[in-house]
Amino acid sequence: MKLNTLFAILLFLPLFACETPPVKEYTILPEPQEITYQSGFYKFGKQPTISYSANLQAEAQLLQSYLAADFKLPATLKENGKKGNISLRLDPTVLPDHPEGYTLNVQSGGIKITANSKDGIAHGIQTLRQIIIQQDTKLSVQKGSINDYPQFSWRAFMLDEGRYFKGKKVVFALLDEMARLKMNRFHWHLTDDQGWRIEIKKYPKLTEIGAFRDSSEINHFGSNVFDGKPHGGFYTQEDIKEVIRYAADRHIQVVPEIEMPGHASAAIAAYPWIGTSGKEIKVPCRFGVQYDVYNVADPKVVQFLTDVLEEVIALFPFPVIHIGGDEVRYNQWKASPTVQKYMAQNQLRTPPELQVFFTNYISNFLASKNRRMMGWNEITGDRLHEYQDGEDVQIRQQLAPSAIVHFWKGENELIKRAVDKGLEVVNSNHLFTYIDYGYDTTPLEKSYSFSPVPEGFTPEQASKIIGSGCQMWGEFIPTEESMNFKIFPRIAAYAECGWTKAEKKDYQRFLNSLNPLLQKWIAQGITPGPTK
Repeated sequence: MKLNTLFAILLFLPLFACETPPVKEYTILPEPQEITYQSGFYKFGKQPTISYSANLQAEAQLLQSYLAADFKLPATLKENGKKGNISLRLDPTVLPDHPEGYTLNVQSGGIKITANSKDGIAHGIQTLRQIIIQQDTKLSVQKGSINDYPQFSWRAFMLDEGRYFKGKKVVFALLDEMARLKMNRFHWHLTDDQGWRIEIKKYPKLTEIGAFRDSSEINHFGSNVFDGKPHGGFYTQEDIKEVIRYAADRHIQVVPEIEMPGHASAAIAAYPWIGTSGKEIKVPCRFGVQYDVYNVADPKVVQFLTDVLEEVIALFPFPVIHIGGDEVRYNQWKASPTVQKYMAQNQLRTPPELQVFFTNYISNFLASKNRRMMGWNEITGDRLHEYQDGEDVQIRQQLAPSAIVHFWKGENELIKRAVDKGLEVVNSNHLFTYIDYGYDTTPLEKSYSFSPVPEGFTPEQASKIIGSGCQMWGEFIPTEESMNFKIFPRIAAYAECGWTKAEKKDYQRFLNSLNPLLQKWIAQGITPGPTK
């Protein structure tokens, strides 16, 4: 070999030796706000140690269970230990403006998750689950650092069990997936026309009668075709407590929905005297909006509703109670001399004014119990439905300012109107967030495109929109399989809509990050819907 050739080889060898190895980019859903990569990997030993401060024992145990279940990796816990392969620490100076924020650092010496709250630690744990990979024969994590926090404080998934009762096992599985995706509100729709699913000890017929129906409409709304199969079920108060504990362990708050004054047929079937007509009815088998509504002009009926809410408040620690308030047909109120007299006595010109008047009473009652009322956006008195024709008189009653408006239908101008009055809003526009809609109507990309803050809102108006929710309405999901097909993978899109800043959203990146989750769901026996 010539001397100059050898010299050239020796000259370039250091360049090859110093070449930085490529990083293995994280696949995380929802996408974090900031990621910085460093060269190399942290590799786990056979039995890593989780070091944690004393007030993080529950979170350390949760991480320990995830490592065992996801990776068959046994870990030991070390309370107040200064060193550990994984360290969990609370620090009030970490992202102080973001109460659910966290930092996750992966270095040669180990992995450290730091946050200013237990919620933040829990979110960091969910991120860690997603970035552990199998490399050769060892589990490892790409070195790097993550600063992360949610864009919105309210990130909800709603399950409607009024139509089809699913049971604790199904609810637990959904809570697990919500936690994985950092969703923090389980909106539990427990009562509707076709079923009452929560035990109320003072009124046992609500579940003895109201929790069961003779049959169920199939195919589609108004098909007039029924399956001929009796359906029923309900949660005891002990069941409710168990679900709340399971959710709390995963840093999810449970928001119960007890419908009033409409969607009340199951309750009226149990106690006919609470209905406006006073007639005996059966729990409906037909889906869609029913005519029967509570007689809110009767003090005994209002007492019934506050009695129910007393037991609900005693069960659910989260300070928000959802009262529904949607799709009220006013026919029975219009036809009732008692209701008409009550309206005249209270200078209420229209049924929408009566509804707001009643809603404010419930809001004030809940406020006296240190609770906030939430309801679908009909609680503002706005006309949303053709069957409320002729009710366009300006509403003189003003919704109580502590109420949370859950927007689901109408023009975005209705959201502006609410926030300009100082009301907080959760945006669940049905055109984007109703999971019962088919994939032909709401494909995955459309779900992902949803923004809780509509275009044209000022920063002040946007500050009143506290988040979003996605809704699994239950009319035509009789089985867990039919339900899961509609939920997955769209729930991941909604999770990112609530967590990740709009400027960081990228649909192709989202699809790439979704692939590992799809494989996990399939391994769990879930058949997801289409991604295209």
